[in-house]
Amino acid sequence: MEQEEQDSILIQQAFNELWALCQDRLKDEEERQGVRLAFNIANASHRGARRRSGEPYIMHPIAVARIVVEDIGLAYKSIVSALLHDVVEDTDYTLEDIREMFGDKIASIVEGLTKIEGIFDKTTSLQAENFKRILQTMNDDMRVILIKLADRLHNMRTLEYMPEHKRLKVVGETMYFFVPLANRLGLYNIKTELEDISLKASEPEEYRAVKEKLDAGAPERQVFIERFVQPVKEKLDAAGIRFEVNVPAKSVYSVWKKMNTQHIPFEEVYDLFTICVVFHPQEGKTERAQCWEIYQLITDIYRSRIDRLHDWSDTPKVNGYEALHCTVIGPMGSWVDVQIRSVRMEEIAHRGVVAYWKYKDATTQETELDKWLQQVKEMFATSDNNTFEFLEHFRHGLLDSEVYVYTPKGKSKALPKGATVLDFAYYVHTAIGNKAIAGKVNHKLQSLNYVLNSGDQIEIITAETQHPQSDWLNIAITPKAKIQIKEFLKSETQGLQQLGSSTLDDRLKKLGVPDPPRVFGKLVKAYKLNNKYELFGKVGSGQLDLSDLSEKLQYCAEKKPVRYWGLQFLLGSSDKQKENAAPIDKKTPYLLEENVASKTLSYTVATCCEPIPGDDITGFIDETEKSVTIHKKKCPIAHQLSAQHGDRIIQVRWSKHTAMSFLVHLELRGLDRIGILNDLTNVITGELNVNIRRINLEAHDGIFESTIDLYVHDTNDLDHLIDKVKKIKSVETVKRIEKEN
Repeated sequence: MEQEEQDSILIQQAFNELWALCQDRLKDEEERQGVRLAFNIANASHRGARRRSGEPYIMHPIAVARIVVEDIGLAYKSIVSALLHDVVEDTDYTLEDIREMFGDKIASIVEGLTKIEGIFDKTTSLQAENFKRILQTMNDDMRVILIKLADRLHNMRTLEYMPEHKRLKVVGETMYFFVPLANRLGLYNIKTELEDISLKASEPEEYRAVKEKLDAGAPERQVFIERFVQPVKEKLDAAGIRFEVNVPAKSVYSVWKKMNTQHIPFEEVYDLFTICVVFHPQEGKTERAQCWEIYQLITDIYRSRIDRLHDWSDTPKVNGYEALHCTVIGPMGSWVDVQIRSVRMEEIAHRGVVAYWKYKDATTQETELDKWLQQVKEMFATSDNNTFEFLEHFRHGLLDSEVYVYTPKGKSKALPKGATVLDFAYYVHTAIGNKAIAGKVNHKLQSLNYVLNSGDQIEIITAETQHPQSDWLNIAITPKAKIQIKEFLKSETQGLQQLGSSTLDDRLKKLGVPDPPRVFGKLVKAYKLNNKYELFGKVGSGQLDLSDLSEKLQYCAEKKPVRYWGLQFLLGSSDKQKENAAPIDKKTPYLLEENVASKTLSYTVATCCEPIPGDDITGFIDETEKSVTIHKKKCPIAHQLSAQHGDRIIQVRWSKHTAMSFLVHLELRGLDRIGILNDLTNVITGELNVNIRRINLEAHDGIFESTIDLYVHDTNDLDHLIDKVKKIKSVETVKRIEKEN
């Protein structure tokens, strides 16, 4: 009874805090009663249920509703839907019950928030289908995705209570799907918190090291900020401008990412904070004009770095973000990032798409966000049933960083970073893309695979005789271009495939095969193709004349052949070793061992990140549950696998490795001198007896840079080797790097 009373007090306190926050989001008494009813239903439905943290389950929907109000800025229907988002999935309430009590729209949102139940084939996964379903709701109601982001944020805040393999799955999903989605929707605060929690869970030591250094330097940075801001305030006050100055600190993840991508220590990350000048618009002046006025006043005090000037006030980002960014040199010669934006721009910067829609009523002009949402709709309208491919297209084509380019008439268009002339052609119009032969970029002729940069002006050159080619799929990166190319190729190849299927069927029957479709799969392997449709297409187009068909059928024969016509061909699998292996127990940690006698491993090392014994790793079992592949925890491919196949994560642990060696890659830098290469090889191979696979050294302007590929047993050997190499005269830095794939 005492526990129930404590729970009741805790729950009521949490709801009271939510209630206070949402009052200005509720229009009338009817909506207030609706929120109370939703809370009472959720509270009764989840009574007795607890989360892994031990707190009553109802605390989760209350927390999600609070994020919906406080961090995203949504109103009544979203608050109610957040409170009810787990009711249909976890209790006896149905969608019809929700519809009867709250209406069609809230029932529709709750349905969108309910996970898919059912069994999918081996080519997909429950996670992937849920992601796709979430995205589909953007066509009907963006609020589903926004509430889902709030749900994910609260789950991440309580991540520590999950078992390790579950944490890795959730982190993988978050970094693969939810972080880029939050970024594209302009929810900067949510994106940042998700990144920091993910880093803390996957790389706790690195997170702690960066966090401690940020905290230690905070007092010194505060002194610098006050010294920098004071003359700026005086200048803006004198000009009669109403403004506030905010100084958001860099997130731990952003600093860690910069250190890793640029291969620099913490001390070399110079932009550890940003100065934000938020002004109140003056009557009779445009916001953009005021941005530039403030920029001029600031640069009267501090010199600007022109190459880091970005005018998002003129050309907003796809997520609606607007501001004028500049970098100036402040006191003591330190570079400082400054962002200038209006109060309206500030709200959009933090609440993204919600604030954007709030202000959108004031204009009928189509924005980049409108165009982006239309692209999402087009993807669903034209995509095939391959869920994984759809998600990859969505991530790379619609969530990646963008470049801004221009038509010959000066109209701005946003494309994903890495987009080509061919992507631009399809962005303009499908008919232009299908007929494109080249482009004039800044009045200079360029091929279709030319990668565009921000500021480029492009004119597409077409020809009536041109049509999409299969290699265009390797040139285009945007979903629209790839989908349209595939649609054309599909329609063109269907006729050839039908002809090839008929031709192959006839030839096999003449050879005495009574059931030709039974051997199509074996012929695909014999001809080293990807699938039977490629086989049919090549036969139909004449690329395979089938003159060697009898030989290929014979090639397919196995120990237990099936005889139909005097030839033999394969029906069963030849991978007997894998078939006979016992399934791996996912409930216990899998031991990563070496077999000294056979020089084999009990696992497979992923080639994308090449982990070695001692690294922090994640294990994934295959579909048969009989083999394990390991990745570094920080590996992007591991994040992708965690997001799409979280059920295949398995806990793994290293055993002692004494015989097998593993490939690592080192990057060295220092002062050039005679004999440096000889000293390096003497220490590595002579003193340490380490086998070098490859070494490359280049020197310029008195500096040498070297990359070395070598073999070690584990991270202890590697650390010892790095310490030894660092002691070589003139060597400044030695670090392990990932190979370039």
